[in-house]
Amino acid sequence: MSLTGTPFLFTAIALFAVALVLPLLLWSRVRGPAPMRSAARLLMLLFAQGTAITLVFVLVNNANSLYDNWADLLGTGDHVQQAADLGRDGTGGIALKQLPKVRQTFTQADGPGMHQAGGVRVTQLKGRVSGVNAEVYVWLPPQYHEPAYAHRKFPVVELLPGYPGSAKAWFGSLKVHEQLLPMMRDGQVAPFILVAPRTTLLARVDTGCANVPGTVNADSWLSVDVPKMVTDNFRAEAAPDGWATAGYSAGAHCATKLAVAHPDRYRAAVSMSGYNDPIGERDSLAAQSPALRRQNNPYLLLRAYRTPPRVALYFSGESGDGYEAGAALRQIAKPPTTVDVVLLPRSAGGHDMALWRPQVPEVFRWLSRQIGAGGSAEGATGTIGAPGATGLTGTLPQSPSSGGSTRAALASGTASRAAAGRRR
Repeated sequence: MSLTGTPFLFTAIALFAVALVLPLLLWSRVRGPAPMRSAARLLMLLFAQGTAITLVFVLVNNANSLYDNWADLLGTGDHVQQAADLGRDGTGGIALKQLPKVRQTFTQADGPGMHQAGGVRVTQLKGRVSGVNAEVYVWLPPQYHEPAYAHRKFPVVELLPGYPGSAKAWFGSLKVHEQLLPMMRDGQVAPFILVAPRTTLLARVDTGCANVPGTVNADSWLSVDVPKMVTDNFRAEAAPDGWATAGYSAGAHCATKLAVAHPDRYRAAVSMSGYNDPIGERDSLAAQSPALRRQNNPYLLLRAYRTPPRVALYFSGESGDGYEAGAALRQIAKPPTTVDVVLLPRSAGGHDMALWRPQVPEVFRWLSRQIGAGGSAEGATGTIGAPGATGLTGTLPQSPSSGGSTRAALASGTASRAAAGRRR
């Protein structure tokens, strides 16, 4: 029975109902010695508590797409076949253009929201470079199958979830395709191909989207294998001008890091409530050593460039939860790098889907200006809450604010998660 399926949800509801009725019917009817009666009543109470906890977990998991299946929940999933040392660029010296085309079979994905807005497709991809074997979800814009667009290539956005988090989360919990479908039809945003690859590749650990020889090549999975598969199977624009990343929480860190580390593969990145220093996620592989932290910190990567990369970055977050990460990058960014930072008020919500879901329309308007209309590097100039947005109010602050963070935390972006003290 699927962890996120309707049958399991109905089973949890039925068991909880039984657990409530049993004590009402049997409490005074239990027979036998006093110890036996006490034990029977205790079992009924434990059964009621267990079913209540299970039902709450199922509802929370379905709403936030934390665990996609039983293997993710139990920590038994491993999607890494091999993890060779692929070098600084993550290709292992492989001439990617020389590799044969990757031909994949796609099927209709199952789960909350996966049948909406035309449906989301899924395929099982064996990464030839990364050694990762995992699923990738793809949603095509409404224009993709229209005759007028038969020879048109489409920009692509890679969608990355938080940790723990399912690759389905953007479609199930954030309803990205349901929100964007009417906006694409009306021309409010560009017709993007949306790609959501699995990021939970090892049991009970966040890969941090890092390459760790001998353990996992998550960076190469996301920035090499997945893009090659997409361009080989769909009419997708070439990198970097037609590609961007977007994420929330731990996925926001990954989105920024991938774009800053690989400006030859991505033109833009969106970070919602993200952080720069991998230590912002205590279960991140990239936080396990000082060297890995330096290699996967977008602040340090950007500062190390002799020639600033042509990449556009968008950050949104509350003070103490994402804002500082963007402010730190904006302090050191030099043209053609651009950094837009949106400060969200505390009233907008917490570190959860309720905060990120309403930001989807404005995020994709911004992305449309970066890669959906010729890749202009112009930044956002309005606020979340401008005409056509979803009602959140925020500002594009003119000067960075530490929000009570230390200078070191502001510089590294650690404050975004350390101050919040929340995990996603």
